[in-house]
This record gives sequence, C-alpha cells and structure tokens, in this order.
Amino acid sequence: MLVQLRDITKIYKMGEEEVRALNGVDIDIDRGEFVAIMGPSGSGKSTMMHILGCLDSPTSGSYRLNGREVAAMDDNDLARIRNRNLGFVFQAYNLLGRTTAMENVELPMLYGGRPDRKERAKWAMEKVGLGNRLSHRPNELSGGQQQRVAIARALVNDAPILMADEPTGNLASLQSEEIMQIFQDINDEGKTVIMVTHEPDIAAHAKRIIMVRDGVVVADKPVTDRIRAADALEKIRSTGAHPLIAAALSGL
Repeated sequence: MLVQLRDITKIYKMGEEEVRALNGVDIDIDRGEFVAIMGPSGSGKSTMMHILGCLDSPTSGSYRLNGREVAAMDDNDLARIRNRNLGFVFQAYNLLGRTTAMENVELPMLYGGRPDRKERAKWAMEKVGLGNRLSHRPNELSGGQQQRVAIARALVNDAPILMADEPTGNLASLQSEEIMQIFQDINDEGKTVIMVTHEPDIAAHAKRIIMVRDGVVVADKPVTDRIRAADALEKIRSTGAHPLIAAALSGL
C-alpha cells in the first residue's frame, strides 16, 4: 500500500480553544490511483493534503508512506521525500515571476544537483503542451498556461505521486477541463494523483472520491464512469443540493 493513514487527528490551538481539523481519519491509497478529496470549506480536506504531502504533522495517529512511518523521519528525510517522491500543484501556481517558465520548472532539480536540468525541464514543458513557451515569464502566460508550468514543475523529477490542491480554483471552465485532462493522462501513465477540490465536476474526473466533512470521512466511493459522474453531479448540484449529498445520491 502506498499511503496508509490510521486514526489521524490534527488539533489546532486557538487561544484556550482547540479546533479539531481532523478527527480519526483512516485512508488507504494504492499505487496508480486517482483520488479526489472533496468537501466544503473547513471540512479538513486541505489539512489532510498537507499531512499527505509531508508539509505538516498530525497531532496523533500513524501515516505510512510507501511502508515508512513518516513520524520517524527527520527533516532531511522529509525534504528528500518531498523532492523525489511528491510533486505539488497549487491553486495559485506559485511561480517565480522574474524567471522564465523553463527556469521555474528547473527549480526542483536544483536540490538534487541534476546535471540534465535543462533537458528534463524541456521534456516536462513539452509534456504539458508548452514546448513553445520555454522563455516566457509567468506574466506573459494565461492562467491555464501558468498551471501547466506548475504541473511540469511537479513532473520534472519523475515523482510517483502528484499532489494537487484546488488546481482549477483560479481557472475558467475550458481551462479547467484542459488541466484535468492532463491529470487524467498522467494517471493513465501510472502515476498516483491525489487532488483536493470542492468542485463536484472536477472531482468527477478522478477514479475515486473521498468526501470529508467536519474532519471525518463521510463517504469513499469509486467513480466508475467519469463522464456519467460529472453529468450526474452537475444535474444534482443544479437543484441546490449540498455537494456531498449530491455525490452520494449520484451513486458514485
């Protein structure tokens, strides 16, 4: 099993009060899955993504990544895991404005001192359809193109797991569909994709949807037909049903 969460809790202290962002979460994710973690604002889905991405530590519980207990790793181990095993794509792209698209894609390779940085960066840019935008800076690219650069940056070290946190949150519908097609293609090639979203139509591109509310998993179901799932979720959502209820009713 690639990812195992067991009885994960995350508690934040706000003065004298405690806020339980996660409250006893159990999740297994195997190699090659495309999982969407879905839930409303404040559900705990982003906290879960930060823990899965080794960006934050749980208050209690066990997180095993590829058989290794993450809590037993030191800072150097965690840095290596994030650099070599995890690729990150964020809603806000997180590109450096004064550097070219290709230079942004090269950044993860600087840590490992790879000698073939330029070749790998060019390959990754071509992979996301931006082979003709290598020298463009972020302000010369559309939002969809900037997110493609971010995906190329996540792919360049050939990490087996791609983490995406609201990757279409700043994009128009057409751009969102193009980005989701890239994620589907990446997954079809064997990489594991773990995505956080609050949008039912985006979640329906995954092969499995984990729904979170109030820090607990309330549903975990496969998507057997991505197109059918997207249509069903959109129809039910148009009736005003809560996304979590819509997803459950659609029979995903």
